Amino acid sequence: METLSTPLPSLPRNSTSLTVKNDHDHDHPVFLHIKQCTNSSQLGQIHAHMLRTGLFFDPYSASKLFAASALLPFSSLDYARKVFDQIPKPNLHSWNTLIRVYASSPEPLQGILIFLRMVHESPYYPNKFTFPFVIKAAAEIFSLCVGQALHGLAIKASLGADVFISNSLIHLYLSCGDLDSAYRVFTMIGEKDVVSWNSMITGLAQRGCAEKAFQLFQEMEEEGVKPNDVTMVGVLSACAKKLDLELGRWVCSYIERKGIRVDLTLSNGMLDMYTKCGSLEDAKRLFDMMEEKDIVTWTTMLDGYAKLGEYETAKQVLDTMPRQDIAAWNALISGYEQNGKSKEALSLYHELQQSQIAKPDGITLVSALSACSQLGAMGIGECIHAYVKEQGIKLNCHLTTSLIDMYSKCGDIKKALDVFYSVGRRDVFVWSAMIAGLAMHGQGRDAIDLFSKMQETMIKPNSVTFTNVLCACSHAGLVKEGKTFFNQMEPVYGIRPGIQHYSCMVDMLGRAGLLEEAVEFIEKMPILPSDSVWGALLGACQIHGNVELAELACRHLLELDPENNGAYVLLSNVYAKTGKWDGVSRLRKHMRVTGLKKEQGCSRIEVNGVIHEFLAGDNCHPLSKEIYSKLDEIVVRLKSAGYVPNKSHLLQLIEEDEMQEHALNLHSEKLAIAFGLQYVEVSQPIRIIKNLRVCGDCHSVAKLVSRLYNREIILRDRYRFHHFSGGNCSCKDYW
Repeated sequence: METLSTPLPSLPRNSTSLTVKNDHDHDHPVFLHIKQCTNSSQLGQIHAHMLRTGLFFDPYSASKLFAASALLPFSSLDYARKVFDQIPKPNLHSWNTLIRVYASSPEPLQGILIFLRMVHESPYYPNKFTFPFVIKAAAEIFSLCVGQALHGLAIKASLGADVFISNSLIHLYLSCGDLDSAYRVFTMIGEKDVVSWNSMITGLAQRGCAEKAFQLFQEMEEEGVKPNDVTMVGVLSACAKKLDLELGRWVCSYIERKGIRVDLTLSNGMLDMYTKCGSLEDAKRLFDMMEEKDIVTWTTMLDGYAKLGEYETAKQVLDTMPRQDIAAWNALISGYEQNGKSKEALSLYHELQQSQIAKPDGITLVSALSACSQLGAMGIGECIHAYVKEQGIKLNCHLTTSLIDMYSKCGDIKKALDVFYSVGRRDVFVWSAMIAGLAMHGQGRDAIDLFSKMQETMIKPNSVTFTNVLCACSHAGLVKEGKTFFNQMEPVYGIRPGIQHYSCMVDMLGRAGLLEEAVEFIEKMPILPSDSVWGALLGACQIHGNVELAELACRHLLELDPENNGAYVLLSNVYAKTGKWDGVSRLRKHMRVTGLKKEQGCSRIEVNGVIHEFLAGDNCHPLSKEIYSKLDEIVVRLKSAGYVPNKSHLLQLIEEDEMQEHALNLHSEKLAIAFGLQYVEVSQPIRIIKNLRVCGDCHSVAKLVSRLYNREIILRDRYRFHHFSGGNCSCKDYW
């Protein structure tokens, strides 16, 4: 055990205590020893000596020891608290110190509780040093009500104008999302210091108020307050939020002109601005010039490449990083997932697990689960769920929402409900995800019941919740209920309907066959109809074969989005369904001339953790020979059971019956079904994800196959799920 280099002084034999007369008496040797401590063992020796000699019972001396035990680099909060509890009459400085250390600890709530003890048990009233510490503790727990109460106490103590307290209040209100209160405090400060300006500029920038942040920066200059490196980090953040590269470049030149000290944090701020504004050239130039780089530097560069789709370069950055942490892996995995490269995202996730370089965290798992949702890869999703349980990872609301979304989109609504009911805390996003899951599975009544339960728990619905509720009504044909919810949004819940809600209403009316009412609804909309609104009407016209309204909807849709090939395909479907083959031929010719191509049908199926993809007419799969052989067998069995191909679903004019039938058999979901019958275990459902709407013929085939082969088939298309079992389908047939 390391001991002190010089012995501790002792008191005279007849003395039991020592009174230090005033705060200027710093010459006692014990105080020098306290300052010279380098570890907790030495501090413990001094503590024991002070107890033995009675020096500890002098308030000033005890406060010196306590401050050291709380604030020195090797200090332990538990030990400091024990020292504090031994002080007979802690002085105000000791109370403030304890509040301070708790405010900066993982237990900021304790700082508030200590403050309340001080107010009720000590003879001291909070001073200008107390309030900044306890306000910081309130900010750490994001407690607006506690912060407001502290603000009131500061005003009552005539300390409301103190700049340090005001700066703390600005930080508190910004942390709690109350921009108005933060700005009100800011404007009431008589003489704002640089911290006041920095807090407000950074807070506004981080919360998306980039214009206001930059305006304050200009006012700061006009007031003659010299900006520093912290100011410029906030201003650069505002430029990044605005995606204003030219302004960002001006800020970088301003930093150089004004001679502002550029440390690593400011360099990283400039790098972040360049990458978010899309200038990898500027970012790379700065990156190469930086003499000092940390993990933030490397991750920012990697994230920039990933977001702009330069994945190979991003992976090279990851591979060459001196130290890889989980944030870097997350940036690349998230980049893949958010740009529709879900297979690559999962491949990188598996590489991370095998490398054991870093441990997946909640952000990693959320991105991986989202990739599983897109691919319908429930097997991989279940493995991730098992990993969460094995590692004892607590299900926060983000992870819970992702698991519910994954199970719902992979076709297992029961497991999604199991996750939902297994957690104690559910925020609005968890409830909304579960309502969405029920909606996409056609369980409209259950979705509405869940919405009612959500309100019973006092969780306030948001815009997304109502989108999901209206979708549930649409898929289940609950027109009356859907109208009621839509009409209640603003007057009852204070949520103004957005374009997505109007689209849901048009879809709901259209699916129910109320096409004229849907058109009337569009005409009365208080906002301009978007392409999604006209697309919903066009889709409904396809279901019900209304050529006139389909042409109207398609015309409006193409005015808004001339490159929308889906509009031509949907109108072509309507023409084909009603036998207007001249219309089909005309549209096809127009698409060829203009270079527009129909999105190719693609179906995915996961078997033993491997995702297999099939395109329409695909013969690239290694097992194509076996798949087509199985498909021929299926066709023979279907015909013997009375199946007649529904050729109205062909999107091009093919005169020969045999060729028409062959074209239908090449649809990607049929290839996936043939593969699933061969390679998915009989006890397991065949789960297929398709990127486009399932045509009526494929729907009929899946229904018959489920009966003839006694297999459960779960087919998810762009709009909803179709569950086939024993020749029955749980969804409504709209074809």
